[in-house]
Amino acid sequence: MFALLAISLSFSGASQAEGLFSGKKFGFLQSEPELMPVHEAFVHDFVQQDGRLAVRFSIADGYYLYRDKLVFDGVDAELGQPLLPQGKDHFDEYFGEQVVYYNQAELLIPIQQAGDAAELALTFMGCAEGKLCFPPTKIDIPLSPVSVEQGIATISDSAAPSVGEVKTQQAGLAAMLEGDSLWLTLLVFFGLGIGLALTPCVFPMYPILSGIIVGQGKQLSMGRAFALSMAYVQGMAVTYSLLGLIVASAGMKYQAALQHPAVLVTIAAFFVLLSLSMFGLYELQLPSKWQEKLNGISNRQKGGTMLGVVMMGVLSGLVASPCTTAPLSGALIYVAQSGDLGLGFLALYALSMGMGVPLLIMGTTGGKLLPRAGAWMNVIKTVFGFLLIAVAIIMLERVWPGLWMELLWSVWGVAFVGYLLHQNKLTQLSWQQSARSVVLFIMLMASFSYGMHHVMAELKPAPVVAQTGEQTQAHSNQFIKVKSVADIEQAVADAAAQGKPVMLDLYADWCVACKEFEHKTFVASEVQARLGQMVMLQADVTAGDDLDNELLDHFGVLGLPTILFFDAQGQLQEPLTITGFMAAGPFAQHLDNLLPPSA
Repeated sequence: MFALLAISLSFSGASQAEGLFSGKKFGFLQSEPELMPVHEAFVHDFVQQDGRLAVRFSIADGYYLYRDKLVFDGVDAELGQPLLPQGKDHFDEYFGEQVVYYNQAELLIPIQQAGDAAELALTFMGCAEGKLCFPPTKIDIPLSPVSVEQGIATISDSAAPSVGEVKTQQAGLAAMLEGDSLWLTLLVFFGLGIGLALTPCVFPMYPILSGIIVGQGKQLSMGRAFALSMAYVQGMAVTYSLLGLIVASAGMKYQAALQHPAVLVTIAAFFVLLSLSMFGLYELQLPSKWQEKLNGISNRQKGGTMLGVVMMGVLSGLVASPCTTAPLSGALIYVAQSGDLGLGFLALYALSMGMGVPLLIMGTTGGKLLPRAGAWMNVIKTVFGFLLIAVAIIMLERVWPGLWMELLWSVWGVAFVGYLLHQNKLTQLSWQQSARSVVLFIMLMASFSYGMHHVMAELKPAPVVAQTGEQTQAHSNQFIKVKSVADIEQAVADAAAQGKPVMLDLYADWCVACKEFEHKTFVASEVQARLGQMVMLQADVTAGDDLDNELLDHFGVLGLPTILFFDAQGQLQEPLTITGFMAAGPFAQHLDNLLPPSA
C-alpha cells in the first residue's frame, strides 16, 4: 500500500480532484442556476514563475468567456505574446463567429521585464448563456519583479507554470474554506469513509476487532463499550490524518510540473488501474509477511485499556485492507492538491471517522444494528471502481477537452447506471425494485441524451439572420441619450413633470441580447404603440469609463441587457427590471404593468 501511496503522491493532481466533488458533469440533471455576479461567474487565480505567468479562469456552468475580448496591459511591465487555449466556436447572431471558453480557460503570459510595483491589467468579457452579457471587466494582477535576464518573449505550454494547484486571490484556499465549503469538504470525506468501511475486505474485520477491544468474557456497559470503540477509531483516525499531513506537505513541492499532458495521461492511467482492482481483476495489498507481522503485534496488545485500544487503532491504520488502497489513494491526491496542512489533516480525519462508524456501532451494540456481510458489499466495491474511472476522465479533460470528453462522460454514465440497473434486477421482485428500475432507466436515458445533445450541437449549422436596418434606424432615433447618473435623474424628473413613465435601456455594442432587443423587440408594432406613451432613455456603456461604471454601480447592474423602469412619479420600479432578452409579445405585456389601464 505504501508504494501505491508514494505513486499517488508523485502524481498529485490539482484541479482534477475538485472536479470529482463538484458535480459539474451532472448539470443536465439540475435546475437552472440563478444569475451570478461577474466575479463569481468567472473566478480567476494565477501563479508566476520568473518570467512566466499563468492565469486561470474557472467559469461557472451556463457562462462563457470571449477569447478575442481578452486584453493584456502591463503596468511597469513589458509583456510578450500570450499563449491562449483553443476554445470552442460560438456563433453570435450579430457578432458572427466567435471563439469562447466554457468551464475553464488557462492563459499563459510571458513577462519580458517587470518592476517592483508591476501589475498586469487584464480585461475580460463574458456572458450568461441565453441571458445577458457582462461589461468588460478589468482585474489587476500583481507581478513579482522580473529582470531582463529572467524575462522571456514567448512561452510554450509545457514550460509554463500551472495555476491548478496554486490557490490565490478569489479562487484561493481562503475561498474554498470560507462559509460552508470546509464543512462540505469534511462531509464528503466522511461519506467516503463510510463507503470504504463497507467494502468486503474491511467489513468482516469489525467483529474481530470489536472482540479484541471489549475483551473476551468481559461484561461492559454500553457507555464503556462506546468509549473503547471511540478510542480505537481515534487511533486509526490519527494514523490516517498524519498520513494526510505528510502527503499535503510533500505535495506542495511537486505542484509546478504536474499539468503536462504526459503527466495527466499517466495519472489517468494509474486511476484506471486502481479501478480495475475495485472491479476484482486483481488485488492490491501489503506483502503477506508485513501483514502477518503487524497483525501479530496487534494481537499482542491488551484489549480493554484505553492506551492499548488506541495503539491497536494505530496499527489497524497501518494494516489497511487491500480494498481501501485504491480509493484512499484518490483521497490523498485531493488532499495533496490543496497544499494546506490543516485541510489535509482534517480531511483525512473525517475520512477515518467515516470508516470508524461501523466499528462504533459494532463495539457499542454488539453488532445488532449492522447489516450482515454479503454480495451487496461487492456492489459497493464496484461503485468505487466507477468513481475512480470518473477521476481518470476528469484528468483527461485537461488534455482533450471538447466533444470527445462529453461523449466519454455519456458512456461512463450509461455504463455506471446500466450496472446499477442490472444489479437492481437481481434483487427480489417488489414495488421498491420497480420504482428503482424506473428511476435508473430515466437516469440511463439522461446519460445517453447528454452525449447525443453535444453531438447534435456540434453538427448544428449556424443560422442565417435577416437584417432590418431601416426599422432599427427609425427606432433608434426615439431614444434620449444619457451618459451619467445626473443625466438620468434629470430626465426622470422631467418625465415625472409630464406625468410619463420612463424606460431606461442600458446598451453596449458588445451585448448580443441588446442588439436583439434593438432589431426584434423594440421595432414590433405592439411594442412601439406602448413605448410611444413613455419617455425612452438609453445609456451606452460600451466605453466602460468611470461614468459608465458609476452608473452601473448606482443601479446595481450585474450585466447587460438590463432595462429599468420608472413610474409616472419618477420612482424606480425594481420588480419590473428586465435582465436578459425578451421577445416582443411578452415585452409588450410587461409594459402594460407600468402604463395606465386605458393604454
